[in-house]
Amino acid sequence: MDTPPQTGAVLAFDFGEKRIGVAVADLTVGISHPLQTIHAEDNDTRFAAIGALIAEWKPVQLIVGEPHHADGGAHEIARLARRFAQRLEGRFSLPVTLVDETLSSQAAESQLHAQGVHGDKLAAAVDAAAAREILETWLAQQRRKRLS
Repeated sequence: MDTPPQTGAVLAFDFGEKRIGVAVADLTVGISHPLQTIHAEDNDTRFAAIGALIAEWKPVQLIVGEPHHADGGAHEIARLARRFAQRLEGRFSLPVTLVDETLSSQAAESQLHAQGVHGDKLAAAVDAAAAREILETWLAQQRRKRLS
């Protein structure tokens, strides 16, 4: 999609082989928040949960984090994240954008620690918080594009 939408909901995904963090934003106000973590390794369960979220939020755009190493090199899971993005686009006929998610999980953990979240609660919240970090990166890119 050449021109990203300016209104509507956006869902972002922090893809993992065992868990997928999900965050949502409303483009009208530009505020994002962590939504949930999908705990499933099989595609049928994952896509059923994602389908339910898409039916509920009716997003106009999907964002998938593409992991890279800190030095910019490709992360091993990047290929799987790109494949996941292609499957999302094919199944749900929505535009999907890949966003560099370098250090998103570390930023999410730091933010959760600062909020006093530790132990099991941290582990349960970090994937959705990382998805929010990915979504915030995309939102910032969109703001910069509108200003240029």
